[in-house]
Amino acid sequence: MPIATLVEEILGSDLPIGFEAYDGSRTGPPDAKAKLVLHSPDALRRIVTAPGELGFGRAYVAGDLDIEGDIFDALVLRDKITSLRMEPRTWLRALKVIGLGGLRPIRPPAEEARLHGRLHSKERDAAAIAHHYDVSNDFYRIVLGPSMTYSCAVWDNPDVGLESAQAAKHELVCRKLGLEPGMRLLDVGCGWGSMAIHAAQHHGVHAVGVTLSRRQAELASKRVAEAGLSDRIEIRLQDYRDVDDGPYDAISSIGMFEHVGLKMLRVYFDRLFSLLRPGGRLLNHAISRPADGRKTRVSPRGFIARYVFPDGELHEVGAVTTALQQSGFEARHMESIREHYSLTLHAWVRNLERDWAAAVAEVGAPRARVWRLYMAASAVNFDANTIQVHQVLGVKPDGTRSGMPLRPRFEDTVG
Repeated sequence: MPIATLVEEILGSDLPIGFEAYDGSRTGPPDAKAKLVLHSPDALRRIVTAPGELGFGRAYVAGDLDIEGDIFDALVLRDKITSLRMEPRTWLRALKVIGLGGLRPIRPPAEEARLHGRLHSKERDAAAIAHHYDVSNDFYRIVLGPSMTYSCAVWDNPDVGLESAQAAKHELVCRKLGLEPGMRLLDVGCGWGSMAIHAAQHHGVHAVGVTLSRRQAELASKRVAEAGLSDRIEIRLQDYRDVDDGPYDAISSIGMFEHVGLKMLRVYFDRLFSLLRPGGRLLNHAISRPADGRKTRVSPRGFIARYVFPDGELHEVGAVTTALQQSGFEARHMESIREHYSLTLHAWVRNLERDWAAAVAEVGAPRARVWRLYMAASAVNFDANTIQVHQVLGVKPDGTRSGMPLRPRFEDTVG
């Protein structure tokens, strides 16, 4: 049986993209903007032994299959893949094509995470962070651009450019926190220091940034020194649970909350509450899930959990607000910026594809493939509203006073 015929039986004959297999068979629209190319029988073995997105993801990371052309067009297949259920007769035909050896799983690519220990212990959290962030600072510079900001930007319009949009995000956070000269800012999950640098340069604060990524801490400290801000910014390789030098006037947590975990929400918010002065503000910026009843933890058998964010958990924004208030905060403002993350991810994918050779030289083709697939798929999911992103602003009350303006218009201050 030609491979293309088998693919039509598995995925349907109405394929929206092109398909080409190692036996020379083809199917799908000849003028499609994207094409799936199977290079070897190993691609089918991976798909058969791990049906759904994980098998396809493994095959792509290993180079057993390729996505040629526009990866966003190719990802229209995601619904077919995630709901894939092969009939017994299709299984038999697949085995005839790939042989009985196809029932034996192939060792997953080395880039697949293998964590040990108690979930969300400090040691396991550090290993999860290292898996994702201690890849290569130069690789991240290729993907993220000069700002080295690995979170959703805020776009006035799609034409402003990634750097301007990231600066606007930092400024929006600073305005929501009400930062003023001389204040102490704690940036939890500080990445490569971009938020702390912006706040010190434009708002005159003294900042402490904490991260569990050794490579992030090293480069963030270097960037702080190059900006001439070493007297106002301290970067620490430190777990948020170990920060004990409050009070701070404000706390920012941008793109870190996804690593906290459901069972640690109270620990997280309690710790941050204890570190703030009365009247201080917390800005929690995080990817979230719609309120559709799904579990918070990313499926441990999914591609994202295995290759991108091991132990990652997403929470519905209402549950986040409740947890925040249970720790003593008063929730004062919530903003959804879902469409902004799609724009940000499209920009990152363009950066990666433009400098693909340099990225591969830095981290290898398999890891570059992981990032291309996960970022593009995430953009598609933000567009489809299957994942969201919210900024939630909380205040530690000073008695009955919040210290908030009567009519805050944070967005009016961001150009």
